[in-house]
Amino acid sequence: MTDNRQLRRWAVFNLVGVAGFLLQLGMLVILKRGLSLNYLAATALAVEIAVLHNFLWHEHVTWVDVVAPLQHRILRRLLRFHLANGLISIAGNLAFTWIFVAFLRWPYVVANAASVAICSVLNFFASDRFVFRMAVREMSRAAR
Repeated sequence: MTDNRQLRRWAVFNLVGVAGFLLQLGMLVILKRGLSLNYLAATALAVEIAVLHNFLWHEHVTWVDVVAPLQHRILRRLLRFHLANGLISIAGNLAFTWIFVAFLRWPYVVANAASVAICSVLNFFASDRFVFRMAVREMSRAAR
């Protein structure tokens, strides 16, 4: 892939991530303040909602050129996305949010924002290599 395509993909990934992040923060506030959930439970649910949101956008925009011929394997990619991005996002967000709130006494929304920033780079590489490109490699092997 050319560097320009990878830079474009990185930019789109980040735009989707910002939208997912805003959704996550909104859901976090609704779940914590509106439904009075514990901040860690609210964080886990808000992250899961953002993960599903981001997967759909990545399927249809970020990696559309990669997955277009592979529409029949969407559940496999969703599972991989959850294993990679979901695990990184949920575990990372919970761990960092807890550290920032419990030890640094940051407000939970600020702690969550910092956690998302820390996890975003790992999520891009996990998506690119493990979720979307792995699907192409599997299809190539199956065609042989």
